[in-house]
Amino acid sequence: MLIFEIVLTRVFAITQFHHFAFVTVSLALLGFGASGSLLTAFGRIGRGGPTRWVQLAAVQSVGTVAAFGLVNRFPFDSFRIAVESKQVWLLAFNYLTVSVPFLCGGAVIGVLLAGWDQAHPVPSNQVYAFSLVGSGAGCVVALGALELLGGVGVVLLAGACAMASAFSFSLASERRSSGLSLVVAAAVVVLGVGSLRPPRFLDLELSEFKGLSAALRFPGAEVISTRWNAGSRVDHVVSDGIRSLPALSFTYAGNLPPQQGVTFDGDDLSPIPLVDPDEADFADHMLLSLPFKLRPGGEVAVLEPRGGLDVLIGLAAGAGAVTAVEPNELAIRAVGQSSGELYGDPRVEVIVEEPRVYIERTERRFDVIDVALVTPYRPVASGAYSLAEEYLLTEEALAAYVERLRPDGILTLMRWVQQPPSEEIRTLALAAESMRRSGADPSSSVVALRSYGNILVMAKPSGFDDDEVALIRSFAEELRFDLVALPGLEPAETNRYNILPVDEYHQLAAALLTTSDPSVVYADHAFDITPPTDDKPYFSHFFKWSQRADVLDSFGRSWQPFGGAGYFVVLAVLVITTLAGLALIVGPLVVMNLGRKRARPPPARAWTLGYFGLLGVAFLFVEIPIIQRYILLIGQPTRALAVVLFALLVASGAGSLSARSMHWPSTALVVAVTSAVYPAVLPWLTSWLLPADLIVRIAGGAVLLFPLGFVMGTMFPNGLAHLERTSPALVPWAWGINGMTSVVSAAAATLLALSFGSSLVMILGAGAYGLCAMLSWWAGRGRPPTLTPTG
Repeated sequence: MLIFEIVLTRVFAITQFHHFAFVTVSLALLGFGASGSLLTAFGRIGRGGPTRWVQLAAVQSVGTVAAFGLVNRFPFDSFRIAVESKQVWLLAFNYLTVSVPFLCGGAVIGVLLAGWDQAHPVPSNQVYAFSLVGSGAGCVVALGALELLGGVGVVLLAGACAMASAFSFSLASERRSSGLSLVVAAAVVVLGVGSLRPPRFLDLELSEFKGLSAALRFPGAEVISTRWNAGSRVDHVVSDGIRSLPALSFTYAGNLPPQQGVTFDGDDLSPIPLVDPDEADFADHMLLSLPFKLRPGGEVAVLEPRGGLDVLIGLAAGAGAVTAVEPNELAIRAVGQSSGELYGDPRVEVIVEEPRVYIERTERRFDVIDVALVTPYRPVASGAYSLAEEYLLTEEALAAYVERLRPDGILTLMRWVQQPPSEEIRTLALAAESMRRSGADPSSSVVALRSYGNILVMAKPSGFDDDEVALIRSFAEELRFDLVALPGLEPAETNRYNILPVDEYHQLAAALLTTSDPSVVYADHAFDITPPTDDKPYFSHFFKWSQRADVLDSFGRSWQPFGGAGYFVVLAVLVITTLAGLALIVGPLVVMNLGRKRARPPPARAWTLGYFGLLGVAFLFVEIPIIQRYILLIGQPTRALAVVLFALLVASGAGSLSARSMHWPSTALVVAVTSAVYPAVLPWLTSWLLPADLIVRIAGGAVLLFPLGFVMGTMFPNGLAHLERTSPALVPWAWGINGMTSVVSAAAATLLALSFGSSLVMILGAGAYGLCAMLSWWAGRGRPPTLTPTG
């Protein structure tokens, strides 16, 4: 199940967009929670001993492959939902279909937890422990298999693992059939071999609106290589239609250079220039050439250069040496496959590392640090791309960059011009805040220029001197770029070439750079332009609730995901998961009890609802923020997800095995205190680990989570043991209630982190554990009353 859960994050990110990757946790929990309720309402599903386990595991295996095939063949289209009602049904179909394998796998575990098979009794805490340890192993397998097998291959591997469990169950059956075992074993072999060479009909079907799909519509375009690693799928595209030169001056009248392209998860096409730096005459007409002209012969660091355009511009504009810090080795291989000349230039040093990690680790200082523009233009007014964590563009990130500048060094950031102003103004706000934190005056330390579609922001802690200001003015006038912010800039010098009715960019820049209280500017602007932090790293989240009427009014009139109402996707998913949870988890339990005598004591029901409901909230409210924080530490969302799940699940498994030998209320109090301390300690510990090698960061990050995971793992089995002693008929309800609140909490935690930051979400999780500790103390004193047999 965990192999499938992790690969689904990659599948959804590739075939659709980032919006859907976070849904995977909710899907898994929905299926898992529904299994307990369905087993309770329809007990015959789970009865039959190992023979029935074989059937359920086999259905899980087949369902894994079938669910993937169905959602791949009948995908939901976020761009058409505003104009095609069938997309709503396809969304529901996709959501429910993918939950089926998790339902079947959860049913096997649920049967064992319930102890229905008296001939094969297993203590519930052992079942719970081994399921968690197996889940942790699945995380490790998924990470390694993605690079070797690719996404589709890993889906088939997940199916093979489920079928292998069916085979092992067949050997445990007292009515063991050699024929059945042979059939199941053959299925394991077929799926295993298929994972090595997946059939073509299972190839991923990308949304037609992804960048790769658009590039391939140009006549003659083709993909010459597709490679996978744990965090991405990288496609190398050859096409005569690739022309990507952001912020090229209109004064350039020469020929455009030939280019190839590289896409990441089927999107974000980055150009690979096929021209020697000494022959790239267009580079002098690029807005980005300005900082390199200000520091001729300087030492430059380009962070995340992807296809290498920024590296080429730096060399062509006079940089003496360029250090290209690219986190994805597959991008470097694609550039080498194209020509091999750019990253092979003796003036270029390639570092394969996460940029934040390299900046924290290196002792070198640079004349220019360039944070490359890696995303295509995306209208952001709707908040459609709010969910992406961007740790290269936070207050802490810019502070680290400034530390690595030489005394007269320049930090540069290129972004897209938006209307109304949003991302470019947030970039200015970030630069201004970084200068304030370094003790500089933003009005003399920050410069900004814009072209028709882009803005370049430069920050220099020592301030731009008169000669540099004169060179910038001359550069802007010669190449027809508009000045947005510059020491001594007069309003008459702005808005001269790319003319706007009102130059809001200059007005906002002047306010941000001269005010003593930027929070007033942030509050007055229509969009949220507050500088992101590592606690809230959502650079593309510009939504304010004051926008809701305008966003909903424009629904369906904007060619964006979800008709231009993208921020409300998270809210919509929260509603969908709540309804699905009520229908599939709570519904069967309610229907089962209709007409029965209500002999169950109210305190017992209330205690079960409170304890197991709060456990679901607490676990997810702690887990989701840690995953988000570990993206900075580990470097890739999928890798971070796998590491956090591995550590918490394996540690929780160990805690589950030890739970019954520990004093329950005391352990519950330790859980509450520990989870309350982590929000304060975790940022410091991750920052301390950040400069280390990847293997050390992974191992250290996992070790940091083991104490927390261990004590968290004692809570569920201790509560379950209490119900087994006092109110056994409430055990299925406990399973269902926990599943329901877990499903809702996965989406709720994401929404709260987006709005208030991950630390607050973890504190709320600690509060939920504190309430659980109180309930465990109450239970330890003899409450709630014992459930009567007729209940």
